[in-house]
Amino acid sequence: MSDAPPLGIYVHWPYCSRICPYCDFNVVRDRGRSAEQAALAEAIVDDLRAHRALTGPRRMASIFLGGGTPSLMSPDWAAAIIAEARVLWDAADDLEITLEANPTDAEAGRFGAFAAAGVNRLSLGVQSLDDGSLAFLGRNHSAADAVSAAGAALDSFPRLSIDLIYALPGQTEAAWALELEAALALGAEHVSPYQLTIETGTAFDRAVRRGRWAPPDGDLGAGLFETTQAVLGRHGFHAYEVSNHARGVAARSRHNLVYWRGHDYAGVGPGAHGRLTLEGQRIATRAADRIGDYVRSVKETGTGWAAREPLSPGQAAEERLLMGLRTDEGVEMAQLGPLGLRAGHPAIVDLARAGLVRLDGGRLIATTAGRLVLDRITAELALAETA
Repeated sequence: MSDAPPLGIYVHWPYCSRICPYCDFNVVRDRGRSAEQAALAEAIVDDLRAHRALTGPRRMASIFLGGGTPSLMSPDWAAAIIAEARVLWDAADDLEITLEANPTDAEAGRFGAFAAAGVNRLSLGVQSLDDGSLAFLGRNHSAADAVSAAGAALDSFPRLSIDLIYALPGQTEAAWALELEAALALGAEHVSPYQLTIETGTAFDRAVRRGRWAPPDGDLGAGLFETTQAVLGRHGFHAYEVSNHARGVAARSRHNLVYWRGHDYAGVGPGAHGRLTLEGQRIATRAADRIGDYVRSVKETGTGWAAREPLSPGQAAEERLLMGLRTDEGVEMAQLGPLGLRAGHPAIVDLARAGLVRLDGGRLIATTAGRLVLDRITAELALAETA
């Protein structure tokens, strides 16, 4: 068995019942595509086999079925993908297998089948517990549906995480605090509150540019972030990453920690990204976006890759900086050497004096105040070598 860190597996299932106006993921409408979906499921299994030939024997820490809406796939396909991954790699004793789902009645009715397929953690896209906000976000479920689905999830899976979106037009800190309290009553042990961002090319981007509505200003956004930390902290949820809070270490997302700690992960499915260390070189992979192109690539070349890029030491170090500073454990200074960074570097000294970062046991960690301006911190540090 390799001495390399644990491996994560990300599976992208691109189908959605509708496309949300804030979404810029690689997704398509889930209508009349049964033959295509069967071919895709088969291609994903074949792609996993090709990845195993490249990685060799590795300890597998996690499988994440994301999208899109993977809870729309046949549970039999999920079972086949999970079973194949278990055959190909040595599964950790505490292997985490996550499925993303939306809280509709149709999907909640299949939770038991996905649990039988091997899923042991559900990530539920609640997004809001206000029906008006859900309509604004283009969701196809109600607040009552979300409450019902969370109950069904707790009956079927050992672990439940819920996603929420805040910083909506007109939202106040008081209203958001009440909504968080209601969300915590659902019983999840992991909460991922994301501030609404306007991604280029989305329906929300077009609406904002046309002046139909405007997102909250920076001060309100910061206030909503601070409200998030206060409410969740009061209920025993620790912000182990900027947008991820867990009630206890065991509740943390093992799969997301693979990303944030800079470990390897295989990305399969249309548009999936991956990071692999092959023959000592850090490789960035990206699968073909279009479903037909992906399936064809797997048949012709083994993997679904549209791009494979070796990362320079500087590029790899910059990724570690960007991902590691998002977490409460930060990033090892030794990993930032290719960026010219060291404990006494003027950029780090200045940021520490400003109360935005700190050094602890050879690790660089963003403070609570620093998490509010991570883009600024990472930009300054990434450019430190050229300064």
